[in-house]
Amino acid sequence: MNKKLLAIAMASMFIAPVAYADKHGHKAAIDNCVKAAQAKFPGKLTSVRAEIEDGKSQYEIDIAGNDGKFYEAECDAKTGKITETEREVAADDPEFTSKAKVSLETALATALAKYPGAVIKIEYEVEPDGIAYEFDIKTADGKVLEVEVDAITGKLGDPEEVLYQIGE
Repeated sequence: MNKKLLAIAMASMFIAPVAYADKHGHKAAIDNCVKAAQAKFPGKLTSVRAEIEDGKSQYEIDIAGNDGKFYEAECDAKTGKITETEREVAADDPEFTSKAKVSLETALATALAKYPGAVIKIEYEVEPDGIAYEFDIKTADGKVLEVEVDAITGKLGDPEEVLYQIGE
């Protein structure tokens, strides 16, 4: 690939999200979201994702914490305020495995029964009120949905539609 084409492709990865934020009046909010997330979880910003949950725009900020842990902060795209936090752990982390009553296979079957598609990412989440499997599923119509299944009860959560992601 020539350098000019590569430069254009890289620039578009950053321009499109900024244009989206400007168009929806959220540019200040995304800045506030990142600042709030990094204040709560000091560390390296690894990704920013724009999502729609229950018809509302939000950002998911992922941070590799200075403490060696991985955090997610969901933030309202209009106000810039954090609405939810989670911590991602390894599949074999005792904090997750000691509480999980639902297997990965069962959780995955539950998610795919309601939202069929290709699983493109699996995460193991520790949340303030429990633990959950989180799946990114690419549907037949090309949408990417983030779907959670409670690892204790097996309850399927409402999906979040991923609009775009910058970073890992």
